[in-house]
Amino acid sequence: MQEREIALFILMDIFETGAYNNIILRKTLGEHSELSPKQKAFVTELVNGALRNLINIDYVIDLFSSTKTAKMKPFILNDIRLGVYQILYMDKIPVSAACNEAVKLAKKRRFGSLSGFVNGVLRSVARSKDSIEYPADRKRAVSLKYSVPEWLVDHWLEEMSIDEAEKMCAAFLKAPRLCACVNTLKTTRAELKARLFGEGIDSEEDTLFDNTLYISKTGNISQSECYKAGLFHIMDESSVLAARILAPEKNSVILDMCAAPGGKSFALAEQTEDSARIISCDIYEHKLELIRRGAERLGINSVEPLLKDACEKSDIKADYILLDAPCSGFGLLRKKPDVKYNRTAEDISSLANVQKKMLLNAVGALKPGGVLVYSTCTVSHSENIDNVNWLIDTGRVRAEDISPHIPEGIDCDTAKDGYIRLLPHASDTDGFFIARLRRVD
Repeated sequence: MQEREIALFILMDIFETGAYNNIILRKTLGEHSELSPKQKAFVTELVNGALRNLINIDYVIDLFSSTKTAKMKPFILNDIRLGVYQILYMDKIPVSAACNEAVKLAKKRRFGSLSGFVNGVLRSVARSKDSIEYPADRKRAVSLKYSVPEWLVDHWLEEMSIDEAEKMCAAFLKAPRLCACVNTLKTTRAELKARLFGEGIDSEEDTLFDNTLYISKTGNISQSECYKAGLFHIMDESSVLAARILAPEKNSVILDMCAAPGGKSFALAEQTEDSARIISCDIYEHKLELIRRGAERLGINSVEPLLKDACEKSDIKADYILLDAPCSGFGLLRKKPDVKYNRTAEDISSLANVQKKMLLNAVGALKPGGVLVYSTCTVSHSENIDNVNWLIDTGRVRAEDISPHIPEGIDCDTAKDGYIRLLPHASDTDGFFIARLRRVD
């Protein structure tokens, strides 16, 4: 199987079985050891790129096809989708290659009778790709151009202007850079940069923090000698900021209520020089094993994985609590584009109620005067500031100024009010929310 064929079957798995793109990509590419790192990167780009732009791709197909996408056979539809993605979004791929390879796949998989149809649709798209028209209604046009379900655009327009919503939607279509969090227990950023260079891995220092690097030309990052030696872990800078805002003291007790896969716990261990007691919880044993292996690789001794549900009350009493709550995940659309097709408005409402239960349990586990940081990887008020204000209204916590923890390069007019909402077009991070609260008696 060649790259395009592998990508096509991954797409079919995602749509037919509901598989998560990152999980099925990792599994499938692991089964194809014959592929070079460059080939695997191409498969990843085809799959994730097609998912990010799916609504627009299907809109364009329907413009130029006599048979609409809803009536096409799954194999043919996904074959055409990959071809359209290459034509519209991959400038380095010749149109002839995108069309010819799609035709070859149709013939190879016994759809030879439809190969002319596949070729005709793709050639029509290629001829007219610079003159595709969108509806005059701007909300509808934003939904189609940036492949965001219209109900989600409506939801965001309740909280921001159409201009800002469009900028955010456009940013979600960009592939994210890979961020490495330096393990300061073992090395420095300068030393790590030099060692990565020795492995042929590029790194850039135009980051928000002095302990992060953007890395590229990595192939499989887990095969890096620096990674194996525990010199860094992968974590978006939005998550690094959540750990910075918690700002725990050395030798304190820290509860990470929803810790897997462990990145924030590791960052907190590095901040406290491995002196704190960090209790890292999750509801799945296999995810706790990820935390154990990660801590072992990094040489961290202060992290204690614990099987615990954040929806249940805890007997633990902590000085600091990080609650990175389960959420709708709409801030991760650069990395997990399938989220926007699998979530509904009802999910947002139900998740907000779960988050409130977790927040109450967090306050119950917090020592008097202790600090709670609440964070999510989504951008909706109902899962974020509305929950925070609800908790403040109980009289058990107060918001605390986070201005000292906000790095240069991030504008935040709510820091003194104790929270920040990160948007990808403004901060070049995941969409994220972070609030700092202190328990009052």
